[in-house]
Amino acid sequence: MSKNLESKPLEPSTLSHSLWQRAQKRLVGGVNSPVRAFRGVGGEPFFVNKAQGCTITDVDGREYIDFVGTWGPAILGHAPQVVIDAVTETAKHGTSFGIPNPLEVEMAETICRLVPSVEKVRMTNSGTEAVMSAIRLARGFTGRERIVKFEGCYHGHVDSLLVKAGSGALTLGQPDSAGIPATLAELTTTVPFNDIESLKAVFRDQGSEIACVILEPVPANAGLYLPEPGYLEAIRQLCTEHGALLIFDEVMTGFRLARGGAQEIFGITPDLTTMGKVIGGGLPVGAFGGRADIMDHLAPLGPVYQAGTLSGNPLALAAGLAQLKEMERINGWARLESLGAQMEESMRILIKGKPLTYQRIGSMFCLYFTEGPVRNLTDAKKSDTAAFARYFHAALENGIYFAPSQYEAGFLSTAHSREALEQTFRIMIRTLAKY
Repeated sequence: MSKNLESKPLEPSTLSHSLWQRAQKRLVGGVNSPVRAFRGVGGEPFFVNKAQGCTITDVDGREYIDFVGTWGPAILGHAPQVVIDAVTETAKHGTSFGIPNPLEVEMAETICRLVPSVEKVRMTNSGTEAVMSAIRLARGFTGRERIVKFEGCYHGHVDSLLVKAGSGALTLGQPDSAGIPATLAELTTTVPFNDIESLKAVFRDQGSEIACVILEPVPANAGLYLPEPGYLEAIRQLCTEHGALLIFDEVMTGFRLARGGAQEIFGITPDLTTMGKVIGGGLPVGAFGGRADIMDHLAPLGPVYQAGTLSGNPLALAAGLAQLKEMERINGWARLESLGAQMEESMRILIKGKPLTYQRIGSMFCLYFTEGPVRNLTDAKKSDTAAFARYFHAALENGIYFAPSQYEAGFLSTAHSREALEQTFRIMIRTLAKY
């Protein structure tokens, strides 16, 4: 980026700076999730005390147009009234029971209606927990131990899957985590995304050992890149031929890219699907589901144990159901596609002739600071992360909040107005003018 466009991090404000000093004394690294620490862009993180619609307001009163949306769940924007009302009313009757409640049944029925590949569901408390449980189920169902994942696909902090992962691990330059036994990591095979020949080679060598192949159908934890035509179909065929289960991690894409997630868009039927984010309306939630014959291997019907004290929490399910119902009522996915197309059109004009790459699907997007195309992790890592950091702080200084990492996707919500997008582009024009 041109030296003229370099932007220093915002000067620490009194209250945010004070909170950051306190946080670092008692929270590890000052945060509860690594990417929040701004290590990928430098400077100090700010602290938020209010979010409404497409904006967030920090503790010092600065307002920002938000394109993170609590990392995906806020598909209607922050604090939509239908969600607030649902949570408030539900809380009057109790916040947790540890006993079956009607909302669990309604959520399971809703998921199965919206995602045809899912016949039965098990609720969890996070996407990580959903993935962990789905992997255990796949191993228990097939009687095999090996799993196959793709470079740059992040599936939560599951031991078996923190191998060449994306998201915060990639941002911090630690794609593999300490504390994972070598014997466990050895049961995970990784292959490049969008390289079907590599996957075919793995199946030729290890096909009888593979319990499952797990992937983000649209990888969104190393930025955002898309599957090439025919790629997902080829993966589905290989799994079927070799008796391995296909798991789609739709924690991020599920109920966001379409009613039925990425699998609806691409016409692929996975055996199992992991879900989260949107179905919690901003509260902690996760779920996994799939074919009934596979799901019935879970306790109490089958030998694969999985449990959770707060699974099916009524507040989270009330919020998620309210959000899904509202999305259907307003045909929110059509609105998101329209907003996404508007943003893409403006971005392509803005970056024309520059060594930048913009990629989008539906309401998810990423601006890479590298020449395209970006089709896998190797391409994504060619990005100029120092230039991204300067861009991030220039945007933040002008009231636009993007994810504080080159390797994270951005999100639109139905609350993003065209006026908010136009304001964003006016700022980005100045920010990128001489890049």
